[in-house]
Amino acid sequence: MPYSREAPSARYTELLNMYNQVHTEGLADQDIAAEDAFAGTSLTAHLPLIRSLIRSTGAKTLLDYGSGKGVKYQATDIVVKGERAKTVQAYWGLDSITCFDPGYPPFAAVPSGTFDAVICTDVLEHIPDLDLPWMLEEQFRFARKFVFGNIAAYPAEKTLPNGENAHCTIEQAPWWHDLIKRAHAASGSKADYLFMVETKVKVSKWFGLKTKFKPRYEYLSNRADWPPA
Repeated sequence: MPYSREAPSARYTELLNMYNQVHTEGLADQDIAAEDAFAGTSLTAHLPLIRSLIRSTGAKTLLDYGSGKGVKYQATDIVVKGERAKTVQAYWGLDSITCFDPGYPPFAAVPSGTFDAVICTDVLEHIPDLDLPWMLEEQFRFARKFVFGNIAAYPAEKTLPNGENAHCTIEQAPWWHDLIKRAHAASGSKADYLFMVETKVKVSKWFGLKTKFKPRYEYLSNRADWPPA
């Protein structure tokens, strides 16, 4: 059966309840306080690319879909790759930023209207595969100019209160691109999209005595010229 925001899967509701619990209580078994749980700090790595998309499309309003606590938007006097700005909003040159996260009560209300830009960073891998079609369609319907997302294709470091890994949908780029293309078409949205599927690559250093992991990104877009230079 098709699921929706109004009628999600039972699995989605189960996970949503757990995320509400984590936002309120933290993850004591992993030494993560409530205020640090899903705070939205992973956004930092994507600030320059998102600004490039904003500038190339002329976007002025933005919805952060799955923002967590949105702590990056509260920070002042930020520095991004040596460039200083008063806030993230000022760095992006936007008129407004709206946060939405159904697992965090202060941002749980579903937004109304549409936005020039919709971003969804490190969220979709936390969603059951049954609910991804309606969630992606919803993102596209919110967007007038573009949708940007980052998707992790590997297990999370965090586990949920029931012991499960926080990343419940781990798939590779072709799987995601097929899903995204179908959702984009079904939504009827004219917004462009750019999604990054992130994997981890082993890198040996010091003559093979030390192994590190670095991210590798595969870009999924309906535009041949994205990501912007």
